[in-house]
Formats: sequence, structure tokens, C-alpha cells
Amino acid sequence: MTNKAIYTSRTDFVFTMVLGLLGLLALSLGVAGCSTLAKKGSTGVVVARRAQIRSSTAVVAANLLEVARNDQVDILDTSTVPDTGEKWLRVRAHDEENTEGWIEARNIMPDTVLESSIKLQAEDKDTQAQATGQLHASSNLRLTPDRSNNDNIMMKLDSGSTFEIVGWKRVPKPGASEAIESDVAPKAGSGQASSPKGKKDSDAEKEPEEPNELWYKVRLPPASSPAPAGWIYGKQVELTVPSDIIFYRTGREFVAWHRLDDEAADESEFGSKGAQKETKPGSWVILEKSGSSEPRKLDEPDFDRIYVLGYDKHNQEHYTGYRSPDLQGYLPLRVEGRGPNKTFTVRVKDESGQVKDAQYSLYRDDRGVLRVNSPGETPRAKKRK
Repeated sequence: MTNKAIYTSRTDFVFTMVLGLLGLLALSLGVAGCSTLAKKGSTGVVVARRAQIRSSTAVVAANLLEVARNDQVDILDTSTVPDTGEKWLRVRAHDEENTEGWIEARNIMPDTVLESSIKLQAEDKDTQAQATGQLHASSNLRLTPDRSNNDNIMMKLDSGSTFEIVGWKRVPKPGASEAIESDVAPKAGSGQASSPKGKKDSDAEKEPEEPNELWYKVRLPPASSPAPAGWIYGKQVELTVPSDIIFYRTGREFVAWHRLDDEAADESEFGSKGAQKETKPGSWVILEKSGSSEPRKLDEPDFDRIYVLGYDKHNQEHYTGYRSPDLQGYLPLRVEGRGPNKTFTVRVKDESGQVKDAQYSLYRDDRGVLRVNSPGETPRAKKRK
């Protein structure tokens, strides 16, 4: 081989390597652009209950300032610790001294992500809470109902966090290589999810295989999260059925409920610390769903029966005001009106397969018993004064 040929071969090799490196750089920039991590020159809000701004990213660094959930900071720079891969942010606090230092990135939600959550909340500003729930294990709050990657993670919610449920959705379950079953949050600052070990894995393998999974769209109190809305993986959620009605389940699960009494209609279902309040006895509309051992379908109905529970204040006891025949019903549940002129509306599939609004009106008979006029029924006379 001549010197000229050797030179040409080496030149082609170097050129190929440069193109490859440029391609990798472009790919890494593209991935970074989809991330919910904070960026230099932006602002953010603290998501941890308590966190420390430190003098450096070193383990022995001094604590400069303690910040709390919902505190705002300016993001001055970003860094990744080589040994651990943990991501850190250099920030400026909004205290009197404008303290500057380093804080773990997992403790900060970028302003752009917060804005996305606020837009998500606005989509359901006119939707009443359909149910309430709490986490039985720490879990991710996401911008979309998708756990095939970590780009949509807003923050990690604490176990026991409470929230209002405004809707839910079934989506295809990701492959085993794309997500972990529990949807735990990434390791601190790493942006990568870690897989649970040991007995939990063997237990999960014994569960029936579901092709689809349930996600809840939620509204959160400020005590739990600076982000007002997001999506939570359904297996992490326990529905908190009010103590007033929990003992009236008759083989079907309660999936949505709403108080019908005017005197309690404006009360928040959460206390000052986010815990669900004990509810006084009263009348309720409840949406029920039968259990099934069959895999859940993406388009299956949200509920299959309507149950109205009345309350007799004189005798201090509940009674059945109405129980519908089996049907195919869809959320949202909407309760309107006050006093004796109250109605509730859901969506129901008719005999032709069309899903239409169905409005039910409430009335009290001559004995003061709460009753319901269903769609298509001739309205019955209300209680005479």
C-alpha cells in the first residue's frame, strides 16, 4: 500500500469518527431537551418538605440555608457529580441575604414544569372532584399517563399524600424493559428509576397479566405539592371512601361519590394538612363498578350502577333512595342545583351504543324520603309543604 493510500484511509477514518461523535452529541442534546430537569438561567420551586442549600456538592459541604416546599429559587448553574451521577443545581435563594449555594436537583421543580402542571389543572377547572385518594407508597407525579420513560416526571410524592381525583384513563401497559411495576421515583438526582428487589419481584410475577393499566388524573393541595395537578399510576393509589358511606358497599367497588347535602356542599374534603376530614352523616350519590377477573379493556365503562344513599336526620340512619339497573356509564359525575332542585348528570351508553348525557333529578316524597327521577321517567310530585 502506498503512503498516499494510507493517508487517504486514515483521513476517511477520522472523518467517520467525527461524524459519529457529532451524531451522539446531537442525540444527547435531543434527550436533554425533553427532560423535566432544571436548566441554567431559569427559576424553580422547592418540592421537598425541607432541603439544604450547601456550600458545594461535596459530602462534607456546609449547610448554608434550609428551604421549604414552595420556596422559589433562581437557578445559576448545573453540575453532575462524576462518581455518583447525582445532579446538582447552583441556586440563589429569595431570602434577605440572597444566599447562593448548591442543592440536589431532585429537590427543585423548574418553572416550565410548574407552568405545565398549572395548564393541566386548567383543563379540569369546571370538573368536580369525582373521588379522593392517597398514596400507599411514595410515587412519581407525572405530566402524562406514561411510565415508559422518566422525561415526564415532575416530582416524587410522599407516601400518604392525599388528593382529589378528577378523572382516570386506561393506557396500554409498557413492556417489562420500559418501566418498573411500582413506578418508584428515580434515585436521588440520577433521573433513572431503580428496580425493586427480592420478594416483591416474585410476588408481582404471580399477579394476573393485565395488558392495560389505570392512571388517575389528580388535583393536589399545596401542602403535598407545588404542582397543582398531574397523573399518578393507579396501583399506587388507595381510594379514600368517606367513613359515612364506606360500610354500604355491597359487592361492588365505589369509584366516584358526591355529597348531596347543601350544608356540606362547600366544605373541603381535606384538612389544613391535606388529610381527609371525617364526614358528617348525609345523603350521597355513588357510582359503583362490579369486580372482574377478566383483563380490563381500554374503552370499558367507568361504572355500571348508580346508588343514591339518603339520610334520615330524625332517626339518624341511612336508607337506599335509588339504585339503578345495570348500565354502562362514563364520567364525569356532575351535581348541580341547591335544595330540592338538585340534579346529577353522568354519561350513559344507550341501546344504540351512543354515549349521551343522562340527567337524574332529586325530590322528596310526602314522607320526606329522598327519591330520584331517572331519565325518561315522568317527574313525580315533590314533597308538599
